[in-house]
Amino acid sequence: MRVVIVGAGVAGCIMARNLAKLPGLEVTCLEQVARDDHSQSGTGLNVGPNAVSAMRAQDPELADAITAASFAWKNWKVSLTDGTPLFDLPLSKVANDDGWRIRWSELYRVLRDATPNILYDCTIEDAGRSAANLHKSFIVCTQNGKRQRLDDIDLLIATDGRYSQIRSLVSGEPAIRHFGVAISRLLVPDNTGGLIDDYEQWFNGPNRLLAFRVPPDHIYVACTFPIEANGAIGDSQKTPDALRAAYTPAHGKPSEQGRWLIDTVCEHAGDMHWARLQEHDALYSDATCDVLYLGDSAHGMVPTLGQGATQAVEDACAAADLIAHAWADGSRNPRQWLDAIDRLRRERMQFVMQFSLEATDTILAGGDPVAGTLHKTGQEFLSKLGRLYRKSHDHDENADEIGLSAGRLTA
Repeated sequence: MRVVIVGAGVAGCIMARNLAKLPGLEVTCLEQVARDDHSQSGTGLNVGPNAVSAMRAQDPELADAITAASFAWKNWKVSLTDGTPLFDLPLSKVANDDGWRIRWSELYRVLRDATPNILYDCTIEDAGRSAANLHKSFIVCTQNGKRQRLDDIDLLIATDGRYSQIRSLVSGEPAIRHFGVAISRLLVPDNTGGLIDDYEQWFNGPNRLLAFRVPPDHIYVACTFPIEANGAIGDSQKTPDALRAAYTPAHGKPSEQGRWLIDTVCEHAGDMHWARLQEHDALYSDATCDVLYLGDSAHGMVPTLGQGATQAVEDACAAADLIAHAWADGSRNPRQWLDAIDRLRRERMQFVMQFSLEATDTILAGGDPVAGTLHKTGQEFLSKLGRLYRKSHDHDENADEIGLSAGRLTA
């Protein structure tokens, strides 16, 4: 049986590494960048405790390797840019594990070093359903200038990101919803002398700064501010003067942390990557072709709770675990695998996407960070956060529900 994975990112590497362990399953992973080229992944990210728990259960060796390359995410603080504290939550109150703070490039290095079956420098030219068997698929790609066609793919797995080429070619472009927030990201050397460390946010009205330290000695900074819901980010809004005005408190002075962040953002205004807050509907599989979508390919979500890469880990661990159990039980029917994965993940993903969107209230136009953050100290929000961080995937608990027990998934 032939499996082809497109994209050696978070979900792609986890799937390629784990499926390659199944005897008789031919697994190929195609990646567009060159080997050891992680230059497009220059910023940092926080990975939630729920992903760490899922990875420790599915692939403890890989979890240990990522832990060694990261700092622990143990705490979440929120303040105003003048230093007024609003929220201080040890994650141990709502999670079973710490999260990870790591550079994207370092995460990719660890994942790809642990995944032997990756073909690099692959450009996808075409993909779709096979003419002879519409449940199977094909891919046309170019590697190092050589064009090749991969036919009779029994399971095509798209892990090629939010703007998935495979999803567009096979299932059509997903509808994008914008929410009227501009986002920028930056990674700079840590010259703060310990001023910035674990995960923190600072507000001036709905304008938000976010920062935390990542190995070896860098600070990841993200900033957001409201824009028109379907409008572009104006060039005038990206200037140092505009950014300084957005984050400087109207009354009083910025705190020491706030001043460093504002100065750093303004100094690097011309170097930042900009995007708009957006999401698209979740889709795990195509009803007419045996294609599986995971990570951002399946569900481009708002990043408010840091669940993008986190859910890619959850997706891949859940899917790899399910396929491994089905394979051991003798199932060789990818359609049944896909239906089971969809049943396993659909409700969880609906909750994660909705909760992430609810938590966006403080950064939307007219958002009140004081009232919004006060709400986040309440039992309702903390209970949801516990549901988010503590529950990811447990094969045994879900076996009967998804039809994996008593031989109900058969060849």
